[in-house]
Amino acid sequence: MEPSGSALALARRFESLRLTAYQDVGGKWTIGYGHTQGVVEGQVWTPSQAEAGLARDMVLAGEALSRHLEEDVLVTQGMFDALSDFTFNEGEGRLAASTLLRLVNQGDKEGAAGQFGRWIYAGKVVQPGLVLRRLAEKELFES
Repeated sequence: MEPSGSALALARRFESLRLTAYQDVGGKWTIGYGHTQGVVEGQVWTPSQAEAGLARDMVLAGEALSRHLEEDVLVTQGMFDALSDFTFNEGEGRLAASTLLRLVNQGDKEGAAGQFGRWIYAGKVVQPGLVLRRLAEKELFES
């Protein structure tokens, strides 16, 4: 399974499009829709490069997710898209260590859906943007 247009739309909705490289809150150089790999100070992208970067990043997030899903677990496209966006935003390591993934792999979809709301903090501070993103992921997961 691969992330669909719904996963891309979700990422676009919550990642600001920035065509000039900037340092995120953690000091990491970022460009486009949250793309960080190989970004350097002063880098500039076109809108089409940003779209291509997002598409690549989402494919990589879907591949990371697939590595951690148990073979016998059945997920819908909506679940896969929501989890791909989560992986894109939080990273493969956080996904792999999460109760969210453990519950998905146990087939507890309701319990897993309830886990999205736990991922709303940055530095122990609730981030309003993450509250909204996790709610949108949960809704997509349950669709």
